[in-house]
Amino acid sequence: MTLIKAFPLAGGENGGMTHRADLPSRTALALAEARVPRYTSYPTAAQFGPIGEATYRGWLREGIRSSDSLSLYLHVPFCRALCWYCACHAKPTRSVERVHAYSAALHAEAALLAAALPVHAGVSHLHLGGGTPSILGPDGLRELMRALHRNFGLRPGAEIAIELDPRVLDEATAEVLGELGFTRASLGVQDIDPAVQARIGRPQPAALVELAVERLRRAGIGGINIDLMYGLPTQTAAHIAASARFAGGLGADRLAVFGYAHVAWMKPHQKAIDASTLPDAVARLEQAEAAEEVLVGMGYRALGLDHFARPEDPLARAATAGRLRRNFQGYTTDNAPVLLGLGSSAIGSLPGGHAGNALDERRYAQAVAEGRLPVARGVATTEEDRLRARLIERVMCDFTLDLRPSDPATRHVLRQALDRMAPLEEAGLVRREAGRLNVTPAGRRFVRQVAACFDAFQVPAAGRHSTAV
Repeated sequence: MTLIKAFPLAGGENGGMTHRADLPSRTALALAEARVPRYTSYPTAAQFGPIGEATYRGWLREGIRSSDSLSLYLHVPFCRALCWYCACHAKPTRSVERVHAYSAALHAEAALLAAALPVHAGVSHLHLGGGTPSILGPDGLRELMRALHRNFGLRPGAEIAIELDPRVLDEATAEVLGELGFTRASLGVQDIDPAVQARIGRPQPAALVELAVERLRRAGIGGINIDLMYGLPTQTAAHIAASARFAGGLGADRLAVFGYAHVAWMKPHQKAIDASTLPDAVARLEQAEAAEEVLVGMGYRALGLDHFARPEDPLARAATAGRLRRNFQGYTTDNAPVLLGLGSSAIGSLPGGHAGNALDERRYAQAVAEGRLPVARGVATTEEDRLRARLIERVMCDFTLDLRPSDPATRHVLRQALDRMAPLEEAGLVRREAGRLNVTPAGRRFVRQVAACFDAFQVPAAGRHSTAV
């Protein structure tokens, strides 16, 4: 990045940022503050509308070949307590009965979905997200994995991943994850400073994170991911730099450094965060750059918009080979042509379209109890949608596109996108050279804005997405 000059990250009232020289241009700042989708799919969830079970069953029947491997995402929407920054579909509960009832619904949905599928080649990627999926407990995780093996079949070498809260990961759960063959665990850390943690409702001593990593390593979990966040209340570049050093020092294989999305109109619990204490666009850029400087200095490779991986990690190797992918879980090595979502609010993607389950857990459970697939919303995709999706994915993953495609449809979409991209070119965020469109080093943080130029549905200043940076 070259938009903001790097400063020492120690001391000073503003976390070491004693002045702000080499600030972004007004155009770049306006782009940073604009609201655009995260482009984990195209069309995005903003285009979802009601769809029926018959439509979904048709997509399943017609969109899966016998040679296709599957990717499964299972959503467990419960946490012991809800963090104020959370923008996920998650709910706090301490009711064992509620969790058991939801688990039973998951099992029933798995059986219904498996019966609706044509012959396929088994599951190559499985991701348990939430919420906090470990809330199912050791026995619940065992039962769930048995059901998934029975209904879908996991391929040899399949990646099996889970999202975890370090504060509630005990020894027994870690051991069960190893026993069940989990290959990757993602730990939410966000920031290690107690004052920042207090302002987001997530007290989490660093020692608990260290203990969680130790337990997972002892259990044989080979891949450890850590999630950090910038743009939190009163957070500074020094905070995020310290958190990055901490996470890198734990030997994490991958790190994600997400920008906090303050969407209190969608997530009312975020109103517990004092919006007046949130960093401005310049500070957010400084924080993102501080994290990158630390992690790259520790030997990590920067990937895509906000991910980092050790050079030997499969994610880094995929990026080198031009095979990095992006789906509803973010950047991934998952190349399965079909992603199926199970659980309330889970979203899947097939050649025919994107399909999301009922958001409300009661409506979800009721549909399953009545023997219906609980799909409620989604969008059918056209050939043009799929073309635009490929271009968006490649620019989000590779930061470059060929401007000389042979097919007329791609040339037409590129011409439209380049017309919309004029402000980004003027700001030095993209450049056309040697027949290619290249996102410049300064433009990497703005790649969501580049992607938006390929979005036929995106209207400037419309919608209520998170800010671009």
